[in-house]
Parts: sequence; structure tokens; C-alpha cells
Amino acid sequence: MKQAVIFGAGNIGRGFIGALLSQAGYHVTFIDVAASLVESLNRAGRYPVRIVSSEGHEDQLICHVSAIDARDSAAVAEAVAGADLAATAVGAHNLGRIAPALAAGLARRLAAGDTPLNILICENLMHADQVLARHLKAELDPADHPAFDRQVGLVETSIGRMVPIQTPAMQDGDPLRVCVERYGFLPVDQAAFKGEIPPIPRLVPFAPFAYYIKRKLYLHNMAHAICAYLGAYASLATISEAIDQAEILAIVQRAMLSSARALARAYQMPLEPLLEHGDDLLRRFGNAALKDTCERVGADPKRKLMPEDRLVGAALFCQQAGVSPVWIAVGIAGALYRLIGEQNQPQSAELARQALSDIAQLPAGDPLAETAIRFYQLLAAGRPLGELRRLAAQLQADSAPDVV
Repeated sequence: MKQAVIFGAGNIGRGFIGALLSQAGYHVTFIDVAASLVESLNRAGRYPVRIVSSEGHEDQLICHVSAIDARDSAAVAEAVAGADLAATAVGAHNLGRIAPALAAGLARRLAAGDTPLNILICENLMHADQVLARHLKAELDPADHPAFDRQVGLVETSIGRMVPIQTPAMQDGDPLRVCVERYGFLPVDQAAFKGEIPPIPRLVPFAPFAYYIKRKLYLHNMAHAICAYLGAYASLATISEAIDQAEILAIVQRAMLSSARALARAYQMPLEPLLEHGDDLLRRFGNAALKDTCERVGADPKRKLMPEDRLVGAALFCQQAGVSPVWIAVGIAGALYRLIGEQNQPQSAELARQALSDIAQLPAGDPLAETAIRFYQLLAAGRPLGELRRLAAQLQADSAPDVV
């Protein structure tokens, strides 16, 4: 049986990547710091995944799994050295933490021969391959760098499956259970593989992969974040409740359309499949059985306001493609509102402008910044979401050419 090593046995590790590889015929070894989770996986040798929807649920048993405590560096290195495929699902901020153990295994592998190893980087991070390469090369002997470049494929992926925080009710008596949505495709960077691409069902190789990275971040993640921030503003607990509100749905739909148009223009892709993807996302956002919360999806607003991330990054991408980012600016305002609230500061346009300057690198007077501030001021004044929608529609109409 082929061997796969996955760094991270959390929601995405177990609920998506581990399930995908196990069902493709791999024995999956998880690397994780949670000792109790490692022990439970080794004792059971399997775990359940529950696919949930408004119509009910379907249980799948994921077999041929084991785990290693991440602190056992020798065992981790041995597993990496003998793997046929590897993956990371640890969160972008933890890539540097796993680099020493991963590099130790790669060093053993490089010394033993020229068998390639592809590493699926399952993180929401732009240029994740470059980030991981820097971490790994910092740990490896410089003499091994040429072999590393030849034999190690750092493969970016687009993680589309939504996996919420697991509650005791979702675990339903089994702490290893993970509840997920049905969507289970994994687009990957076709050009990054070393050697043959493994024949894994639902793996979708594509080039240029920047298209899929931006589709995930600037369409899916952007819309998800806007839904979360506006939902929280409207005192709604879950994403499904938020997207069921007409004003939120209208704003999210128009923001998605803006990103879809920009993606179609930038990559010369047909618009219709992007619109179908957007419609499917809206349906998936409405999956009440996931119980995904506005709190979770909107977490870390500072990161979401950074220049290449889902909100400001999407707006700038639209501008570059000649598409108005007005509707996305509503989401930027929502993130500012949450950020300032989390800092226990009084809501003020001055603080919002400073945040845009410091975090998003949008100086005062920048047209995108000033548009976002107009929406933010409505939120800070407690105005209904309908006013934001009407203002966005007016601003878009003001900037559009005459329509015959």
C-alpha cells in the first residue's frame, strides 16, 4: 500500500485530505501535536467523516490511518523519508514550525536517492509554495538545495471544502468524527509536480494555477468573509442564517460577480462557469447542517484586510482588471467594523483609515480606502444594511458607462 504523510490531523487534515488519500488507496499517517488525538487515531486505525446537508447526513469510515506525535522528530523524519506523497494542513502560520521535522525527512530522502516527493500544501495562503520552500531551505544543508529543487514538488492546492469547528453534537459520541459538506474536489498546481501526477479521484490538476488560487481567495473566501461580517452586524449567528437575509445575499452576489468578471478578464476564462461556481457557493453557504458561524468565518479580520488577502486583495485585483470593486468595499468596511470592535476601541472613521493604511497599505485619500470608509461610517452609525446596498448600487452606477 502506498504511504501518505499529512502534517495536521485537524478539520481539513482529517475531514478532507486524509479522507481523499485514504479513499484513493493510501495508508495515511498523520503528524500532530495533540497527543490524545494521536493516541486515539492509533488505537482506532480509522475515523468517521459525516457529510451533512439540510436533507440529512451520510457517514463514511476512513480506514488505514495512523498517527505520529509531532514531537517525535526521529519518527516523523522516518515517515517522510518513506512516503510516496505528503501534505500539510496545519494553518499557514504553522508552516515554519513543521519545517525542521519535514526537512529532516527530506534530507534522509535526498541522501538515499533521487525518488521524487510531492507535498500538497493545503493552506489558505498566497504563494504558499514559496513560503514553504524558504522554510525548508533554511533547515537543509545548502549542498542539498539543487537536489531539493529537482526532487521535491511543492504543490499549491485550492481547499474548497467547508469544514466548521466541530461541536460535541457534531462529534455524536465519537471525538474523531468530522462533519463536512459534500463538496470534495481538490484543484492542484499541475506544473509543480515532480514526476508523474498521482491518479487520485477528485484531484484536479490545472495550469496556470494562479487562476484557481485567486478563484478560491478572491471569490469563495471573499464572499464567505462578507457574509460573516454582515451577518454578525445583523446579530445573526451562522453563515446559513446570514445568506438567507435578502440584503446580505444581494451584496454578496454582487461582490462575487465583480470577482468573477475580473477572473474571466485576467485569465481569459469563460464567465459562465465562474457564475455557476458562484451560484453553487451560495447554495453551500446556506447549508444549515454545517452550523458554520459568522464568528469563525470572520475571525482574524486583520489578516483578511492585508493587501493580497481576500478583501483588499480581491478589490485591488478587480481594479487591475477594470472592474469596479464597490461591492467588495462593503466587505472591507465590515472587516474594519469587527477589527475596531475587537480592539475595544470606539468606532471612528479616523481609526478605520489608520487601519487601512497600516494593514491594507491603502493611504488616506486612496479611492478604494475612501469608498470603504463611506460604508464603514454607515455601519458605525448603526444604519440598516439596505442603506449600504443602495449606496453601493449608486456608486457603481456613477462609475459605469452609459447603458443604451
